[in-house]
Amino acid sequence: MNLFDETLKRISEIIKFDSSQKPAVSGMPFGKGAYDCLEYFLNLAKSYGFETKNYDGYAGEVIFGNGEEFAVLAHLDVVPAGSGWTRDPFGGEIDRANKKIWGRGATDDKGPAIISLLAMKALKDEGFVPRKKIKLIVGCNEESGWACINYYKTHAHMPETGFSPDADFPVIYAEKGILQLELRFPAAQNFCGLQGGERANMVCDFCEVTAPEDAAGLKKYNLAYADGKVISRGKSAHGSTPEKGVNAIAPVLGYLGLDGMRKLLFEDGFGICGLCDETGKLTFSPNVIRQTEDGIFVICDIRYPATVKRETVLNALSKQVDYKILHEQAPLYNDVGNELITTLLQVYNEVTGKSAKPVAIGGGTYARALKCGVAFGPEEDGEENTVHQANEYITFEKVEKCLKIYKLAIQRLC
Repeated sequence: MNLFDETLKRISEIIKFDSSQKPAVSGMPFGKGAYDCLEYFLNLAKSYGFETKNYDGYAGEVIFGNGEEFAVLAHLDVVPAGSGWTRDPFGGEIDRANKKIWGRGATDDKGPAIISLLAMKALKDEGFVPRKKIKLIVGCNEESGWACINYYKTHAHMPETGFSPDADFPVIYAEKGILQLELRFPAAQNFCGLQGGERANMVCDFCEVTAPEDAAGLKKYNLAYADGKVISRGKSAHGSTPEKGVNAIAPVLGYLGLDGMRKLLFEDGFGICGLCDETGKLTFSPNVIRQTEDGIFVICDIRYPATVKRETVLNALSKQVDYKILHEQAPLYNDVGNELITTLLQVYNEVTGKSAKPVAIGGGTYARALKCGVAFGPEEDGEENTVHQANEYITFEKVEKCLKIYKLAIQRLC
């Protein structure tokens, strides 16, 4: 089997593991699906002749070569499938008619993880001897908190330099800071069971509440009503690009008459969405909502510009609402002239025939776990983005292109 067909096969196989975070079981900190997915990846690498290690189900590594360490950082966990799929989200369907592989993780980030491994295999099979120790590190908790990387750092040595195939081409020199906060609002008496959303970094595509039926309100906010519940359906998207989704929480808040809360959450009531620099504007995405006896709790994903202080954001919120920090990552900012960035940019332009320049993003990648790290592909400007959405896929063309790019990048840098 040639390299391309082998890559398609392995991407299809690894998609079949539901590696979204589940409750921990013995020896499996993120659930059986994530653990089995990690074991599959490491066993595959071992079959190619690479040295591997499983760090107690948190993360794994594939080692190629000796010398100064260089990291390729990818993740095998995925966000939940969510709703709206017309394909099996964990089917790994190889659609030769449309030249796509369908499934959760095809692009984010199982596909690129497999492509990186196969690029290393191709170099190894050709007799390439790297002058560095390449560590392909795969985590199992990137989408839900980074416990995987924290564990790896305390049980292994993290290289200082490397790239993560988990964002955009041509090469990303800066990433916004990330704050995931739980906001608390007063309890209400005229409804119950308000809930929606699955992950902090995934735009809410379903929200429901048990409340009286109001035909005019349902029509105004385009909501459904069944079994005593008001039902709102939206469209999921990555939390860093909420404008690409349709949040299902906002219409429900309108229907319930919670206009003050709705304006704070969806109309920049905190006055922070105008903050901006070269990494873009601050994005504020309320993605999970839950009602308890103690109040209404909303988990928001905030991506703030790299040159903005986190305190500026937190101070604005503290004036109007109580909050708790669930997760945060400092911004990433690199000199665009450093060797890592210039080399990766040259590789991308050489393979594609383009004259692209480094870019900044709102997403957060493993690159910020390195002293000098950048995100490098696989997505490109102008393509349909299905990350964290229904019917996620990767095209055959993308697989073939990334094999060339990652192989050449590793060869040049190592």
